[in-house]
Amino acid sequence: MLKSQLIHPEILATLARSGHHGKILIADGNYPVSSKRGPNAVLVHLNLAPGITTVAQVLRAILDAVPVDHVQVMGIPSDDPYTQQGEPPVWAEFREIVSRAQPPLTLEPVLKWDFYRAVESPDHVLTVQTGDQALWANVLLTLGCRTRDQ
Repeated sequence: MLKSQLIHPEILATLARSGHHGKILIADGNYPVSSKRGPNAVLVHLNLAPGITTVAQVLRAILDAVPVDHVQVMGIPSDDPYTQQGEPPVWAEFREIVSRAQPPLTLEPVLKWDFYRAVESPDHVLTVQTGDQALWANVLLTLGCRTRDQ
């Protein structure tokens, strides 16, 4: 029996096969996972019902399991009506989660179309589709290296 927070067998297997610079997308319930992913990406559906599971829940579990160098969120284009509302509320929760990582991380907004291009990279190894209904709740992680101290 595993003792870590992450116990999903397919996610663990994919992470174990991944290396430095591998990309992991944690997608909200609105993300087009069938058409916006890399050619080597494994797709895991954790969208049981609206709101179950959330991106934040998956983010916590993955950060507990692997070293991460970068945390990118899908930024809002200036011509999107949501721009007028300011930063998506869910980003505050993501910031809290990544600030507790070891070492602490920061959110890096990447404009929507650049975010899609990053996801379509051959380095994209895993997409976890959630049932999260928060707007602009997509997170792209870039894996780091494990050092002797870890």
